[in-house]
Amino acid sequence: MLSRFFIRRPIFACVIALMISGFGALSLFDMAVEQYPDIAPPTIQVTTSYPGASAEVLEQSVTQIIEQQISGIDNLLYFNSTSSASGSVRVTLVFDQATDPDVAQMQVQNSIVQATSRLPVQVQDQGVVVRKAQTDTLLVASVYDESGRDESFDVADFIVSQLQDPISRIDGVGETSVFGSQYAIRIWLDPHRLTAHGLTTEDVVSAIEAQNSQISAGEIGAAPSVEGQALNATVTAMSLLQTPEQFERIVLLAQSGGGSVRLGDVARIERGAEDYRTRTRLNGYPASGISIQLSPGANALDTALEVKATLERLRGTFPASYKVAYPRDTTPFIEVSIRNVFSTLVEAILLVTAVMYLFLQSWRATLIPLLTIPVVLLGTFGILAVAGFTINTLTLFGLVLAIGLLVDDAIVVVENVERRMEENRLEPREATIRSMGDITGALVGITTVLSAVFLPMAWFGGATGTIYKQFSITLVSAMALSLFVALSLTPALCALLLRRAQPRSPRSFFGLFNRMVKGSERAYQRGLFRVLRRPLAMLAIFTVLAAAMFHLYGRLPTAFLPEEDQGMVMVRYTLPEGATLQAAERVADDLAAYFQREEAENLDILLLASGRHGWIRAQNVGQAFIRLKPWSERPGYQRSAQAIIERASRAFADYTEANVVVMSPALVSGLGQSSGFEFWLQDITATGQQALQTAQRSLIARAGEDPRLTRVRLDGLGHSPQLQVNLDHELISVQQIDVDQVNQTIATAWGGRYVNDFLDRGRVKPVYVQGDAPFRSAQEDLGEWRVRGVGGEMLPLALFASSEWTLGPQMLQRFNGIPAVQIQGDASSGESSGTAMALIQSMVDELGDYQLAWSGLSYQEQQAGNQALFLYLVSIAFIFLCLAALYESWSVPAAVMLVVPLGVLGAVSAANLAGLDNDVYFQIAVLTTIGLATRNAILIVEFVSAARLQGASLAHATLEGARRRLRPIAMTSLAFVAGVLPLAFAVGAGAAGQRVIGISVIGGVVTGTLLTIFFVPLFYAGMLTLRRNLAARRRAGSGLD
Repeated sequence: MLSRFFIRRPIFACVIALMISGFGALSLFDMAVEQYPDIAPPTIQVTTSYPGASAEVLEQSVTQIIEQQISGIDNLLYFNSTSSASGSVRVTLVFDQATDPDVAQMQVQNSIVQATSRLPVQVQDQGVVVRKAQTDTLLVASVYDESGRDESFDVADFIVSQLQDPISRIDGVGETSVFGSQYAIRIWLDPHRLTAHGLTTEDVVSAIEAQNSQISAGEIGAAPSVEGQALNATVTAMSLLQTPEQFERIVLLAQSGGGSVRLGDVARIERGAEDYRTRTRLNGYPASGISIQLSPGANALDTALEVKATLERLRGTFPASYKVAYPRDTTPFIEVSIRNVFSTLVEAILLVTAVMYLFLQSWRATLIPLLTIPVVLLGTFGILAVAGFTINTLTLFGLVLAIGLLVDDAIVVVENVERRMEENRLEPREATIRSMGDITGALVGITTVLSAVFLPMAWFGGATGTIYKQFSITLVSAMALSLFVALSLTPALCALLLRRAQPRSPRSFFGLFNRMVKGSERAYQRGLFRVLRRPLAMLAIFTVLAAAMFHLYGRLPTAFLPEEDQGMVMVRYTLPEGATLQAAERVADDLAAYFQREEAENLDILLLASGRHGWIRAQNVGQAFIRLKPWSERPGYQRSAQAIIERASRAFADYTEANVVVMSPALVSGLGQSSGFEFWLQDITATGQQALQTAQRSLIARAGEDPRLTRVRLDGLGHSPQLQVNLDHELISVQQIDVDQVNQTIATAWGGRYVNDFLDRGRVKPVYVQGDAPFRSAQEDLGEWRVRGVGGEMLPLALFASSEWTLGPQMLQRFNGIPAVQIQGDASSGESSGTAMALIQSMVDELGDYQLAWSGLSYQEQQAGNQALFLYLVSIAFIFLCLAALYESWSVPAAVMLVVPLGVLGAVSAANLAGLDNDVYFQIAVLTTIGLATRNAILIVEFVSAARLQGASLAHATLEGARRRLRPIAMTSLAFVAGVLPLAFAVGAGAAGQRVIGISVIGGVVTGTLLTIFFVPLFYAGMLTLRRNLAARRRAGSGLD
């Protein structure tokens, strides 16, 4: 027997324990730390642009061609595409969790190559980019000017010029996006001055191209050279211009009298911004920011810390008044939540130790199970490191649960050794040897059954399967090590350290406690005797309890993960179509005034960016990143992120200037931009864009009327006013004007035109020509611009161009190749995401011609809901098979398995009372409860079976075996409750997930213990009686009796 070997060689047992601990301790230094493992499925993005093309043209000539090529790629879950009126196309592909991102990127790249020849030439010139990326933001680093002298575009240029490239090179950084743009030479044309000098926009562009260029004229003494050549030098004739003053001196027209018309005579020239569509402020100061996405598979915490370290190293290059802040930063939440779980781990160990000392009443006996904790915990870290796992909230939650389980084995050993020493008057060594003979089978059985509960979780796929796997491997590893330690180190220490207990004074605390326990045992035995005499009544009670369990389980609302206070709030505001950036700035002012006035005690950093949200760029949108003060400074629910969101949502519910949505960041990095649900409304019957827009507005309006839903909004841009310019091609031909000249004049005057580059402090930056603001602000301004006729006369565009107002899409979206719009929303306070999703599904079903498709976190939640029942059934089946193998019987496992509903009843009751949801954490708590209920059953069945083997009657064996196991069952159950108690009362970062597990498991342990100790003996005795009666009938039927 293994334990006998280690009892005789205690030093060997200690050496093995030290080696396990040392291996685990060394592994800790190499394990990465993160909030969650890589839960988000691999995502590949395809981007390209078609300058000047409308959203409809992009969708027809670019987007659909790309979609046709990618739709058959292996392991593709879904894809969506967006064609923007700004000329950009973005296709996002989401793959199965098990897919290698590099392989997925290669497959997508190969598919795009096949489609390239079918794309417009302009798109081929721009190129198609395929990259691995996640869809949400890891970090927003903002630079602001606390002196207030610079504009936001000055700060943006500093970020682009000095910071963006070093940040982009950091390992783990995916895509970066700056709030604003770098400097550019902006040449603002005056059409009246151009006409006065007989010039056109094409003349200006040609002159700039000719006089702003870098030319290498060759070399002096270039080989082959003349004999005796003594000098070799490069000859330069021209170089890029560097200042607005140099551009002003560009000659447009030389006059015969010696005068000339220069660029400064017809245009206002300045060093401005490449893009004016974004304006950013941080706490009222001019600012800009850089949004950083994480590469798939990269460690969020390590990447964010490296970004911060890089910015800190670059601080010396900052202007004196420039400061850096982090309005969106996931690292504090990760660090604090991990630290909180570690604190919970320590608290659990202390509470478990207190419970053990209460029952064992000896520092020697308490020390033995206490010593097993670091050995098993450190050893588990070693196994996790070998398996490639990280230190994250899920593995740490698993270890907190494991504390209660791993001390169980040691407690069972110590308690039984002490019982042998007391009852048989044996020395510690002999008592340990006999005790291990009694309980080795039970220990192996308990570990096998508990492993059977958790092991199937490791084979589930998707994001849910990734979460399951973290718990599964952690718990199974801890339990396997716990069993090994219970069979090696624990008996060796028992033989060395235990001493026969001295009688306690009846008046002492432990004396009173022991009398209470003895009295409880006698009361329990009397109660069990009554239970065994009333099997039918108890069976009826069991049926009622099981029915209650199923009823309460069905009442639980569903969700994927609990909502957490991440210390951040996000705001998105959308103005009516056609609204200007100035109007968006006024909305930003109102938002800043509200948060600085109403939430001053909770607010730390407020970054407002008008003209963008996410990757959408438009004048009528904006976003805000709000970083709250640390959790320790915001005690109570009223100062939590959820309460702040609710108050702000109420404050802006009737706001007429814009649709303001206040929300939490995404719960899991890579699964959406925000928390809540997201889906795509697909036009499966091809009713057209107008009908689709009408349907989405109707759906959003109806959702807004349901009090169970909130913040339901379109994630995109609707149709907006567009000025359609119509050219009279016949008249253009009569005037012998090149159509391209007309198109280029319109595009240059109204949209701006990139010409070439200039040199700004050693960095190449663009040069743009565009009409000045007063000459492109109204429909009538089209007539101010002219082109040159065949005879040199200046002809106004109004002569052969007319314009009219239309309504057209700013953005066209598709999902899985079908026209669609993306809609996001949240469940109201007190409602679950599962309830909200069911409501949305019913609303879409009533639309008739449209179909709903979930994406992001909602897709994973839907998959998790479908897997939960299967997971329970597989785990229960595994337990039954393991018990059948352990007892070489089909009836005994059935008796044990009947107690499962009794444990689950407590978990679902606690969850209902606490208002919890049926999410992934709750499902893990249910599985834990199932394992604990069967563990208690095994302890009872083992001792009843042993008593029967010694010749006791079934009734006597049942009563005596159950009585003997009451104390260890109570001790292990209380120890487990003590271990998870800190989870149930957790506060601060990451507390929501801890509370779900803690409250549910405690409820399950309570009912799983109080009810199991009565029903297991009943079921066991009943099964054996039934089996004996059936055997007797078979013998009687065969004539043997």
